[in-house]
Amino acid sequence: MKEFFTVAELAAANLPDLPRAEKSLDNFARARWRGDDQLARKAPGKTKPVWEYHYSLLPPSAQTRLVIVHDTPANDRDDASAVRKAALWARYEGLSHEHKAICEWRLNTIVEVESLERVGVTSSAAIAIATKKAGCSKSAYYEWREMLLGTNREDWLAALAPSFRTEGARADCDERAWDYLKSDYLRPEAPAFSECYRRMAATAAKHGWAPIAAERTLRRRLNATVSKAVQTLARKGRETAKKLYPAQRRLRQHLHAMQMVNMDGHKLDVFVKVPWSEKPVRMFLLGIQDLYSGKIVGWRLSDSENKETVRLVIGDMVENFGVPDAMFLDNGRAFASKWISGGVANRFRFKVRDEDPQGLLVTLGVELHWTTPYSGQSKPIERAWRDLAEKIAKHPFCAGAYVGNKPDAKPENYGSRAIPLDGFRAHVSAQIAAHNAQLGRTGGDCKGRSFDQTFADSMGLDSTIVRWPTAAQKSLWLLASEVIRAKKGSGEIHFQGNRYWSRELNQFAGQKVTIRFDPDNLHQVVKVYDLSNVLICDADCIEDAGFNDQEAARHHARKRRDYAKAVTAERDAHAALSASQLSDLYYKGDVAEPAPKPEPIRPRVTRLATAAAVALKPAAAISEDEVEDTFSKALARISGGASIIEFPQGNTPTGTASGANEPKRAAYGSRKKKGGENPAR
Repeated sequence: MKEFFTVAELAAANLPDLPRAEKSLDNFARARWRGDDQLARKAPGKTKPVWEYHYSLLPPSAQTRLVIVHDTPANDRDDASAVRKAALWARYEGLSHEHKAICEWRLNTIVEVESLERVGVTSSAAIAIATKKAGCSKSAYYEWREMLLGTNREDWLAALAPSFRTEGARADCDERAWDYLKSDYLRPEAPAFSECYRRMAATAAKHGWAPIAAERTLRRRLNATVSKAVQTLARKGRETAKKLYPAQRRLRQHLHAMQMVNMDGHKLDVFVKVPWSEKPVRMFLLGIQDLYSGKIVGWRLSDSENKETVRLVIGDMVENFGVPDAMFLDNGRAFASKWISGGVANRFRFKVRDEDPQGLLVTLGVELHWTTPYSGQSKPIERAWRDLAEKIAKHPFCAGAYVGNKPDAKPENYGSRAIPLDGFRAHVSAQIAAHNAQLGRTGGDCKGRSFDQTFADSMGLDSTIVRWPTAAQKSLWLLASEVIRAKKGSGEIHFQGNRYWSRELNQFAGQKVTIRFDPDNLHQVVKVYDLSNVLICDADCIEDAGFNDQEAARHHARKRRDYAKAVTAERDAHAALSASQLSDLYYKGDVAEPAPKPEPIRPRVTRLATAAAVALKPAAAISEDEVEDTFSKALARISGGASIIEFPQGNTPTGTASGANEPKRAAYGSRKKKGGENPAR
């Protein structure tokens, strides 16, 4: 746009705040604008010279109108004006406080000139008065008016901003050397800028790169042209650069207790003496936190993050406080196990198969959400771990067993002591209870209350609805042992040095069964299942007693008597009828008569029983005297005239039975007594 206009051109533009007639406008300009040779000049005309006036002499409204008429086309005017306006104010906002004060000083001088002109002072006189009062030259005033060309009145303050450029931006440096310096400095090794500059200078001298700016100049240029985010990403990594972006703040006031929970594990910085290892170990603390109140609702100690301990921690929470609607977990191996989260489509660890069993959380109907790994902002329990690490590991109870939170932060008494596991578990329990009961909490919806109070108040509201597990569901998180054979006789179970028994185990004496148990509470009731995974009973732990413990003996005898009475009562309940009642019912209505003698049953064909058909007993062995006596008797029988051999009677052969010869012996004896000697002799 041109800067000088004739009276005819100004009158044709029909400018506001100026006379519309050309003659009146010429008189106005002759009286007000011709006193300044730099803003009013003569230019050649068609017939004679004519006066031209600088647009800065016009009122602001007339200047704006003139810019609209002689500047950009109408279609692009609004867009160009908006872009220029934004650029002016962006530059102004980047100025320091001192430079913004300079803008205000310039604007006050220009406004002073306009005020004097409105009260009738000529333009040249007004400029002289205002510049003298402000302590600047007339030429500076004209430069400022030049800066306001085509600018709306409301943007004058931003348009009067001084144009400053840093020394680094104005520095003349070979682009090849500049690229070498930036590439060397923006590396993950994070070298020092001075060393990078020295390498760049040596390389530039070798290759003839020139000119080379000073080190401080290029350092300022680097900070001005390369943002801090880019430098952090290149030199410190993505995780550090991510912290430059503000974290998301998640409100929890709309929740209620046990609606949502989050779970994570933390490795404690304490040496613990455990039975299964000769060397001390560092234990993991696995815990679950209620998102609404911040209360730790379940925890366990373990030597590693494993699915078994995760199951037990979830079981502790469900038994004590109920089943949550949703749970937030990270994608660790223990939490993403199919026994915990099997059946969740977005598990994203291990292979998801249709035949996988439903995990514990899916079975309980808990909605599962996975958090970003290594992101403490995704799990509020990470904040609790920081407090508990201070309370547990640095407590005087753990003096000498504290190992430090990183390898180069070991205390002087490192490794001088290891805490027994039972004592350490009691210490952790006390500190978690103190953590939940601490007053003055301001996070979430606590409002100065403790986590316990906030949790209890929410649970007491009528609007808080929490699902509660059934007795059958409680066995879902217990651990299953290997198959165990019940002892013969009573059917009691021996496991881990303990004995478990219930009356129902009598039926499974000597058979194999499976038990589900809590490894941290082996003295509690265990659940016994058969090989088909059908529940048999809940078996109590049988305590051992001292050999001379009379009270324990009486207690055991009383239990045995109660057991015998119960079995007797059960027997009587099943065998409701006595033997006499059974007999009466059996013979009821029948006459008691002797049973008839059964008729003999004979075959159609019979035969006589002979000696050959009789099984003879083997003869007993006899002495020589008996043989001679028997032989002499046989000779006497033959020689004495008794030559008739009697027919055998019954099944006894002749000469074998002593009864057959008894008559002859009797007769022989009588004859011997009467007649003396035997006649045959």
